[in-house]
Amino acid sequence: MTQMIEQHHSQEAKRVTYIGAWLDGILSVVKVAIGFMVGSAALIADGIHSLSDLVTDGFVLAAIHYGRQEPDIDHHYGHGRIETLTTLLLGSVLIFVAGGIAWSSLDRLFSGTEVGAPGMLAIIVAILALLSKEWIFRYTMRVAKRVNSKLLEANAWHSRSDALSTAVVLVALIGAQFGFGWLDAVAAIVVGLLVGKVGWDLLWESARELVDTALPEDVQQQMHDVACSVPGVDSVHDLRTRQSAGWVMVDLHVVVGPKITVSEAHEIGNEVSRRLRNGFPLLTDVIFHVDPEDDAGEGDPSRLPGLPLRPEVEAALNERWYRHPVWRTLSELQLHYLDDKVSVSLIIGDAVNQPPQCLASQLKSLASDIEWLGHVEILFITRAASNAP
Repeated sequence: MTQMIEQHHSQEAKRVTYIGAWLDGILSVVKVAIGFMVGSAALIADGIHSLSDLVTDGFVLAAIHYGRQEPDIDHHYGHGRIETLTTLLLGSVLIFVAGGIAWSSLDRLFSGTEVGAPGMLAIIVAILALLSKEWIFRYTMRVAKRVNSKLLEANAWHSRSDALSTAVVLVALIGAQFGFGWLDAVAAIVVGLLVGKVGWDLLWESARELVDTALPEDVQQQMHDVACSVPGVDSVHDLRTRQSAGWVMVDLHVVVGPKITVSEAHEIGNEVSRRLRNGFPLLTDVIFHVDPEDDAGEGDPSRLPGLPLRPEVEAALNERWYRHPVWRTLSELQLHYLDDKVSVSLIIGDAVNQPPQCLASQLKSLASDIEWLGHVEILFITRAASNAP
């Protein structure tokens, strides 16, 4: 189901980008041609700006194609960061476009460049271009919100920057028609600042994503509460989040009962994962670690001294208990790694006629020199239970 949704979103994103690319190509040709016909340098420059939009449309299409591909042998977490990098590039382009608009406008303003009357044809072309770019901006933004693509959102704002620059040209053309050519420079400076602000916002958001900025604290708390609501979960800690191309990844530690089976603990973790995915549709990757006790704040256990594993434990206990009747009638040995100790549960038949507390005390005394040995527990099984199918 998730893969089908991804394919549908990718198709929508490509469709709106192709429409925008055709529109940019037509507008760039028309603007440049009419600009040469009426002698309007502003309209020619705006046509070149539309041509730059066509180039960025190509970047977007490439990013959508490669960024939404499934994980592969070299990219285990998918290709979503391709969209993030391209959004970063588009944000940078917007800032440069804004700088170019502002710089050229300041130059025209202080140099007192005269602008001749362009005629109604140039003004009509500018109005149509403005309306079409505003339409493609709104259309692209709707699709971007629906498919949750920061890249498409960035491209939508790039279309809006072209619409704003066309508005500047329109003001310039109308002003020149009535002898107020200086209006072009003033309006362009204002638009340049607005475009620069959009570019900076996109640049900032993409940079935050690239450095694995976490989700807002209130969202993390909601995830924590959802995980804690699962039956069998004692507590949750070390919940961490990050984002990639609008999707969210989370990993967390789930504390469960210390002596439940591995399979039960794993299924509790699976239920945590299911509820998180249901509650937060943007989650694409949930990794849980099952803990038998709360070790929050104790650091990475792989960097700390470890406790002995079963072969070493059995060898040490056999060395001290091999003569004891409990050890000789042992049916099963369970190990519990709790409180930096190895607690043991010995499951035996009912052949040893002593209280289990007494037997456990004897075994504990025989192994008193083992620093890592924790609680010792004796459990009897009846013959009926041992012979049950």
